[in-house]
Amino acid sequence: MMDLRFRDESTASKVISKLREMDLELRFMHVCGTHQDTLVKFGLERMLSEVGITIGQGPGCPVCVTTTKEVVEAITLARSGVTITVFGDMMAVPTPVGSLADIKAEGADVRVVYSVEDALRMSADVERMVFMAIGFETTSPSTAYALLNEPPKNFSVLSCHRLLPPALVALFSMGEVRIDGLIQPGHVATITGTEIFERFAGPKGVPQVVTGFEPLDLLMGVYMLAKQVKEGRSEVENEYPRVVRPEGNPKARELLSRAFRPVDRAWRGFPVLPLSALEVADDLADHNARLIYEDVLRDAPQVKEDMGGCRCGEVLRGIIRSEECPAFGKGCSPKRPMGPCMVSREGSCNISYRYRE
Repeated sequence: MMDLRFRDESTASKVISKLREMDLELRFMHVCGTHQDTLVKFGLERMLSEVGITIGQGPGCPVCVTTTKEVVEAITLARSGVTITVFGDMMAVPTPVGSLADIKAEGADVRVVYSVEDALRMSADVERMVFMAIGFETTSPSTAYALLNEPPKNFSVLSCHRLLPPALVALFSMGEVRIDGLIQPGHVATITGTEIFERFAGPKGVPQVVTGFEPLDLLMGVYMLAKQVKEGRSEVENEYPRVVRPEGNPKARELLSRAFRPVDRAWRGFPVLPLSALEVADDLADHNARLIYEDVLRDAPQVKEDMGGCRCGEVLRGIIRSEECPAFGKGCSPKRPMGPCMVSREGSCNISYRYRE
């Protein structure tokens, strides 16, 4: 019985039937929390496992890949009297020195915003404002636009933005998991275009399909990947042409190139990845929080990445499923998270917990 709410369930049934006829035993990976939510919420994970396809989540949750060190930087600034603005999912991320929610309860000025525009408006009412900017190529253009359009002098950015391709390079080079195909995120490709994924294709690469986020988008993406495997192809195909163009969004990429510079940085669960993060450009140094508050951040506590018992890093690398972590649903839950994978609504642990049977 299908547990789906498709506009066209007959199409979904046909796709599943076609996959069953292929006699598959494949492992795919996606790198997007929204894809994971769709897979679990609509029962696709179970349906696909019945036709021989397993899909794991990689490092596609912005909150999850942000390191403990970066969260502690924001905590340190807030404790020094700087107003911190941040997306709501970051508030409960635990660190050895507490969370942003904890220090807000202690009296620090930490404010939840829904966009960088909210932070810019709030800066008019405070002496010093820092926007903790997280996210991939999808959200970084809005931060870039704010930086390039004469932000207030008291406004600065603690950039924790990440670039997706270096994480994919790391996944392949580590060789910890077998990946027969990649489901690439449609929202990232809307900015970047599809060319950035070509480096992972070809004779020594893997099949890839850029997909949207509706259940039928994902099913069609899986079917296209399975066809590539069966036909011995390793290409980049676009299931999401209604949004994604091969060239992406040149204007957004131009903003990124002006507002940021790529830098080496660690990700949660990964070592330092070359040119994998975006730092505020040198000519915008007056709005780079790491430079403005360099003396304050020099005294930030040195912390370990994962707290005892949390295996979020292994979840992000696709080594284990959330349910395989011994703390899942026991010591670790959305009300008492041990790591960001349980905090963020794009985190695999949070999604698995919310939709568990």
